Amino acid sequence: MTKSLKLGFAGLAAAALMAPAAMAEEFITIGTGGVTGVYYPTGGAICRLVNKGRRDHGIRCSVESTGGSVYNVETIKAGELEFGVAQSDIQYNASNGVVQFDGEPFEGLRAVFSVHPEPFTVVARADAGISTFEDLKGKRVNIGNPGSGQRATMEVLMEKMGWTSDDFALASELKAAEQSAALCDNQIDAMVYTVGHPSGSIQEATTACDSVLVEVSGDAVNALVEEFPFYSVATIPGGMYRGNDEDTTTFGVRATLVTSDAVSDEAVMALTAAVFDNFEDFKGLHPAFANLTPEEMATQSLSAPLHPGAEAYYKEKGMME
Repeated sequence: MTKSLKLGFAGLAAAALMAPAAMAEEFITIGTGGVTGVYYPTGGAICRLVNKGRRDHGIRCSVESTGGSVYNVETIKAGELEFGVAQSDIQYNASNGVVQFDGEPFEGLRAVFSVHPEPFTVVARADAGISTFEDLKGKRVNIGNPGSGQRATMEVLMEKMGWTSDDFALASELKAAEQSAALCDNQIDAMVYTVGHPSGSIQEATTACDSVLVEVSGDAVNALVEEFPFYSVATIPGGMYRGNDEDTTTFGVRATLVTSDAVSDEAVMALTAAVFDNFEDFKGLHPAFANLTPEEMATQSLSAPLHPGAEAYYKEKGMME
């Protein structure tokens, strides 16, 4: 080996020693829901903004389509997901150890921010004779797959109504992505979905066959709204879907992003900053985000303690004291 080549190797070695260590890459995954709902594109929108700044913070974000809210919370608890989108009522139930999480509160659950409103949406075949929620009795209804937020909301409302699944001619448990086709194939008379609007699934159901959005109101709904802080009366605007020109009254929750106290402050702060530092870009990534405000997202419908990483960001930006 020549002397000059030896010196060249020595110089490279010295340069490598003097160079700063490369930023260690951290991987995070966001659990969402079915691909036709709003959770999946919500996770995608967040990850897109996180990955855009990867060179600065070293965090790589990916999205996973899952069974929905309850699944996401349980999988975060098991340490298999870092983040998940969950209905605000599911966040409350998990944090307080009630309903699906009866007697087993997830004490490490942490809130990051809330996202879009999610009206509880009932869609029925136009020929099924269903115009109100009460009309579902004796019909073929998809009540949602176990582990989904739509199933959880449906069960709470059924309990308030004094109903069980036996009150339906059929209570199917199809996933969100399957129910629109089942409706239009006349396998079911109605489907329920707790979802942000506009929704691809509802679009499919109202475009592929004649179907109507069903009003969900009355004493049982009023009692739920009065009893639980995460519920509110909601309106699905008319004209959003084919054959549904009038506003539809219902009630609903909000989508929220949750994590656990095992996820680093740095990762949570980087994700939060990616969304709020690029807020106009975020709002433009899905129509359901159009009316969101940063202040609302940082405070509304969050029943689990805020993750310190998110809290630090909000305080730094003057969004909370």
